[in-house]
Amino acid sequence: MNNGRERWASGLGFILAAVGSAVGLGNIWRFSYVTGENGGAVFLLIYILCIFLIGLPVLLAEFSIGRKGQADVVQSFSATTPSKVWKIGGILGVFTSFLILSFYGVIAGWISYFLYSYITGTAGAVPEGEFGDFFGEFISGDIAPVFWQFLFMAFVIAIVFFGVKKGIELSNKIFMPLLAIIIIVLSGYSLTLDGAGEGLSFLFSPDWSVLKDPNVYSSAIGQAFFTLSLGMGIMITYSSYLPTESRLPRAAGQVVVLDTLFAVIAGVMIFPAVFTFGLDPAGGPGLIFITLPEVFNQMGTGGTMFAILFFFLVAIAALSSAISLLEVSVSYLMRKMNWERKKATLVAGVVVTLVGIPSALSQGGPLSEYTLFNLPFLDLIDTITDQYTLPLAGLIIALFVGWGWNKVDALKETGLTNSIVGTIWIWFLRIVAPSGILWILVINIRNLF
Repeated sequence: MNNGRERWASGLGFILAAVGSAVGLGNIWRFSYVTGENGGAVFLLIYILCIFLIGLPVLLAEFSIGRKGQADVVQSFSATTPSKVWKIGGILGVFTSFLILSFYGVIAGWISYFLYSYITGTAGAVPEGEFGDFFGEFISGDIAPVFWQFLFMAFVIAIVFFGVKKGIELSNKIFMPLLAIIIIVLSGYSLTLDGAGEGLSFLFSPDWSVLKDPNVYSSAIGQAFFTLSLGMGIMITYSSYLPTESRLPRAAGQVVVLDTLFAVIAGVMIFPAVFTFGLDPAGGPGLIFITLPEVFNQMGTGGTMFAILFFFLVAIAALSSAISLLEVSVSYLMRKMNWERKKATLVAGVVVTLVGIPSALSQGGPLSEYTLFNLPFLDLIDTITDQYTLPLAGLIIALFVGWGWNKVDALKETGLTNSIVGTIWIWFLRIVAPSGILWILVINIRNLF
C-alpha cells in the first residue's frame, strides 16, 4: 500500500469531512425544493427509507473499497480485485464528481451573490413580488454569474490546495459546528412564526395519495444518492485516507444519521416560513432564490439578519461539499499523472471552473437558447448526473461488493465477519440495493423518451 499517502489527523476529522460532503446544497437547497415538489411528508418518509435501505449499505461499501484500496477512486477498485472490469465504477465516480462540481460551483456562486446582496442592503431593498425579476436579471447576465462562480471556486481550490489535514479536515472542523449552530438557531426562529403548524404538518403529516406517483420514488433515491455523495467517488477517496483500524460501520451510521438530521432540520427551518406568508412550497429550484427572499423581506427588521445567516449557512454547506467533489479529481490526477497536490489542485480546479461557464451562462444568459432534450446546459448536466450516472455508479458499487469482491474479504474489511449484520449487509448489496436502483434507472430512462 501507499504508505506515503496523506492521512486524516483523527477519526473525528474524517467523520466531519464526510458529513461536510454530505451536508451541502443537497440538504438545504435541493432537499427543500424536491420535498416541496413531491408532497412533503410522504416524500420525506420514502427518502428516509431509501437512505437506510439503499444509501447506508452503499455508503459502507464505498468506505470499505476506499480503505482497502488506499488510493484514488479508480485505483482503489484495481487494488481490491484483479478484475479490470470493475474500474468502470471508479472512472464513473471521477466523471460524475467533475460534472457535478462544474454546475455546483455556479449555483454556489448564486448563493454567494445573495449573501453579498443582503449584507450590502441591495436584496433587502427589492420591492415585494419582484425577487423573480431580481434573480432573473442576475442569472441572465453575461459577466456576473461567471464572476461569482469563479470567486466561489477560488475558495474551493484554496482549501484543497493545502491538503487533507491542513485544508479539508481543518476547514470542516470549523464549518460543521458552525453549520449546526446556525441551522438550529434559524429553525428555532421559524418555529415561532404563525405558519409553523402548517409547515410542520406539510413536512410530517403524510398525504398517502402521493404514493401513486412513481416519480416520487425516483426523486427519493436520487436525493439519497446526491445528499450522501454516493456514486461520486467522494466517500471512496475520503476513506482511502483512513488507517486500517478504523471502524467503518460506526462511521457510516454516524454520517447517515447526521446527514438526515441536517436535511430534516433544514425542512423545519424553511417550510414554516414559506407557509407563514402563503407561498408555494413546490417552488422548485427557485425556492431559496425567489420564494424565501420574499419571505425574508416580509419579516421586517429581523428578516435581513435571518437572510444573512441563512445564505451564509448555505454558502458554507456548499463549500464543504465542493471541496470534497474537487478532491476526487485531485486525488486521481496525483496518482495518474504523478503530480504533487498543488499542481493537481490548480489544474483540476481551473479546468472544472472553465467547464462550468456554459452552465453559468445557460440560465437566461447568452447560451440559454441552446438546449438538448429541451434542457439548458446546467439542467442537462444536473439531469445526467442525478438520474443516470449517480445511480449507475451506485449500482456498480453495490454489485462489486456484493458479488465481485470475495465475501470473506469484504466482511473482514468492515469488521462484520461472522455477524448477522454483515450477512444482511451483503444481501442488501446483492439484491435490495441493485433492485431499487435498477427500478429507478428504468423509470428515468422511460421518462426520457
